Amino acid sequence: MNKLALIEAAAAKAQVSKAEAAKVIDAALEAAVEAVKKGEGVQLVGYATIAVAEKAARKAKNPRTGAIVDVPAKKVVKIKAGAKFAL
Repeated sequence: MNKLALIEAAAAKAQVSKAEAAKVIDAALEAAVEAVKKGEGVQLVGYATIAVAEKAARKAKNPRTGAIVDVPAKKVVKIKAGAKFAL
């Protein structure tokens, strides 16, 4: 399902126009992105948890040349599915 299909499904379930559903979905996604960029987590109880995790610096091997390179520490986004996504 892409974003357009999600908007159409949400509009049908909430019985609102596609434009209204698009505004709400866009606003919710933007709020989640802003929270994660600030280092805060986002918990959608039962659905998903979005958090920032830090990966430590490490050494890696370039598979083409075999050279050892330093990979710097970085922050990554981790998403954990909630119970409602259990298959």
